[in-house]
Amino acid sequence: MTRSVLISGGGIAGASLAYWLGESGYAVTVVERAPGLRTSGAAPVDFRGDQLALLERMGVLGDIQACQTGMGDQTVIDASGRRLSTFPSVLFSGDVEIERGDLARILYDRSAGAAEYVFGDHITGMTQDADGVDVTFAHSAPRRFDLVVGADGLHSAVRRLAFGEESQFRHDLGLAIAGFDVPNTFGLDHGGLIYNEPGRLVMVTSGRDRARASVGLMFAVSLPDYDWRDTDGQKRIVTEHFAGVGWQAPALLAALRDAPDLYFDTVGQIRLGHWSAGRLVLLGDAAWCTGPGGNGTGHAMLGAYTLAGELALACGDYAAAFRRYEQIMRPPVTKSQKNAAGAGRFLTPATERKIRNRNRTFRILSSRPMTGLFGWLAKRTANTGTLRDYPLCGSIPNGRPLPR
Repeated sequence: MTRSVLISGGGIAGASLAYWLGESGYAVTVVERAPGLRTSGAAPVDFRGDQLALLERMGVLGDIQACQTGMGDQTVIDASGRRLSTFPSVLFSGDVEIERGDLARILYDRSAGAAEYVFGDHITGMTQDADGVDVTFAHSAPRRFDLVVGADGLHSAVRRLAFGEESQFRHDLGLAIAGFDVPNTFGLDHGGLIYNEPGRLVMVTSGRDRARASVGLMFAVSLPDYDWRDTDGQKRIVTEHFAGVGWQAPALLAALRDAPDLYFDTVGQIRLGHWSAGRLVLLGDAAWCTGPGGNGTGHAMLGAYTLAGELALACGDYAAAFRRYEQIMRPPVTKSQKNAAGAGRFLTPATERKIRNRNRTFRILSSRPMTGLFGWLAKRTANTGTLRDYPLCGSIPNGRPLPR
């Protein structure tokens, strides 16, 4: 009998799992709240070190390399635009970097033939018994599935319905981030500019599309009660916190008013005692959001591969598969959460003195003798998970698909 799986969330984690399960014979349905594929509004993602082996096994490494940003170093500047120091490309861009929207499209294209996608809908209720899970939706008719996977991000509806309110598990890092696109009036060509004032960061980059620049604004703040669906309210929050900031901040805030696509969220981590409840299991940010610099995308894709692999090995014993998946993924996730916890001190230093000290550090690290060491350290940080061999259809070890 074909086993049915509902995946809530059509992002990186959800699409990756849809591919592995669909290719292995599951009847997979992906429900995504957004009306269509999310293709803009968030920062690029990068892969490095052992993570490339997973991309190759999935058969998407070549597609990702064809769309890579090719980003170079990021230049730290003062309010007049004068260069102060450089962030080496290995810090932000890894071995290969790609716009999140391009990655989402590649993973959707890879999985669409193996799964049913339902856009513009979301889960409103779940009731499970010994044989399955009855699921209700905001718009679609109720359906029944063997398993349900919550891959619906930091604000996961599946986690809320299965485990309780987000506030019980969310640990804020005291930061918020906004991302949007503007015309590239900065003359950037596969590079970026970084400007800091105490507790605030402005980053502008331009990669593969030289006509467009991506803007990232990060600031120290505590926003326990903001509405993460209120785009106009989010724009007001960003404008208030960057009022009076120098360099090109006023022009960027003016562009923000009319930006059609805005990514905004507070920066936090999700810490759960367990990731499954009966026939329900969480994946990616819904289970373990690590925060900036925490290998979130790599962990999401590795977690999807591991979850699908353990289900294949368990031969129907989903509870055993869920336990083993968590045993494998929790150590690297915990390590990455620890690494990411200090992101605020690095990205948004609290004082002018701390900004100067950070810039001085990176002048040293970007010198020729230190570049190799810095790259090695960055890859070592990324290599926090183990890529196991699983009997999954669709896996491409050494460039050859496994037999169906």
